[in-house]
Amino acid sequence: MNAPVSRSDDVLKVHRLAHGGGSAALLEWLATRLGGWAGVVPADPAAAHPSGAAAVEGAGQGRRPPEAAVRGAAEMSARGVSSAVLHGAGSATLLFALDAGRALAAVLPLPHPPDAPALLADAAVPLALVLRAEEAELREARAATAEARAREAVLHLLMNGRLSTAHQIAEALRPPLPDPMRMYVAECRTGRRAEVARLCQELTGGRAWVVRCPVYVRHLIILVPADAAAVSCDQDPLAGALSAVAPDCAVGVSAELALSQAPTAYTQAFHALAVARGRGERHARFGPGPELALVAHEAGADWAGALLAPLHAYEPRRPQDPGGQELRATAHAWLNFGSHATRLLKVHRNTLSARIRLVETLLGLDLARLGDQAALSLALRLTPGAGRGSVAAAPAADAPGLDAVLRDPRLTEWARSHLGRLTGPDAPAGARATVRTWLAHDARLVPAAAALGVSVPAARKRLARIEALLERSLLQSPSVRHDLWLAHRAEELTE
Repeated sequence: MNAPVSRSDDVLKVHRLAHGGGSAALLEWLATRLGGWAGVVPADPAAAHPSGAAAVEGAGQGRRPPEAAVRGAAEMSARGVSSAVLHGAGSATLLFALDAGRALAAVLPLPHPPDAPALLADAAVPLALVLRAEEAELREARAATAEARAREAVLHLLMNGRLSTAHQIAEALRPPLPDPMRMYVAECRTGRRAEVARLCQELTGGRAWVVRCPVYVRHLIILVPADAAAVSCDQDPLAGALSAVAPDCAVGVSAELALSQAPTAYTQAFHALAVARGRGERHARFGPGPELALVAHEAGADWAGALLAPLHAYEPRRPQDPGGQELRATAHAWLNFGSHATRLLKVHRNTLSARIRLVETLLGLDLARLGDQAALSLALRLTPGAGRGSVAAAPAADAPGLDAVLRDPRLTEWARSHLGRLTGPDAPAGARATVRTWLAHDARLVPAAAALGVSVPAARKRLARIEALLERSLLQSPSVRHDLWLAHRAEELTE
């Protein structure tokens, strides 16, 4: 015969469960120990819990609270008492007030264990404490999630050129957005991101703006004030420290740019990250080379405005449908991240596909073709301020075509500089032919490998070596494939 359980043993068990298992484990044990239902019930069943969590939780004989427990908690609250016992047909409901309009209730068959009132009274205080702790943790987690999403929203605004709104939100989150700045993209295991973020704040005196990448779960995007990112010709102490956190960490760093050039800074840092993965020090700065948008601005601004005019002037039929500005942001995200743009835009893949089809219809493009993708990519970069609160101009009848833009001598010189490394002394054999074939097949690896007469892994290795040569990302988006296509087209027009 089992020895009776003493009250001190029960109290010790209650505290151990509250400390180690939380409220759910404690309620489960109470229900088993007393042979009935035990749970937390609100005095007002219709009232939401202060924490926003479920108002009722219980254990034993189903999770739904018995009607006797709900009615008893309301009656106890109405009478202003801290405990009550209500008898029903074949059962008794024992209630003890907790806090915040809640009660610990137990519905037990008669006759109930004689020590049930004492056990529930002993459990009420630790249960109330653990409930408060769990609610605090929930509020903290929700606050962290809200801040992360707000920082992600700031990043999204920066990438779409909406600096004023981005500054307003950033001021509430702190620190202020740096301008000028360098952008760092740090890649590491998800479990290391908090450590990398903490170290970055420590080394910059809390002046860095850190946001988790909404597209790549292993990436942190970090905006560092230019005067805090002490970068010399040979070293970057901050990048070195971040990449040393773990063997799998790598860091890419942009050039020093104005905050308004955040999209360019991100692309630069992403390309530098592709180079950093193959280096022993695991960090790299963006390699030399003129920016296409700067080189092409004077020659291509009119062409870009004419191409995008139908998009900027588009007005949806229904208020809930995306307008021209939202379609522009969708196109930009899709060109940079492909199907992963759904994570950045927070839309379903079918919604993304429908928007891209609408962009194709409006602009008369076939975005399955790399050439049309490249044209749209360049046009978006040449019109960073379009489509925000202003009426777009109609397409100019005499606006130049893309080929006319690419024939400009400045674009010809840029193309030669961009492609020169593919035939330089450090280029692997067949680098130029590999890239040309890959581009001719719309940057799709499988048909390109077949045309080259090699396996898909072999083609991927070739392109990976060319990434290191060009110091640009090819295989992972944002990719330099659009600029390479434009460079090849510009070169073809001179022949």
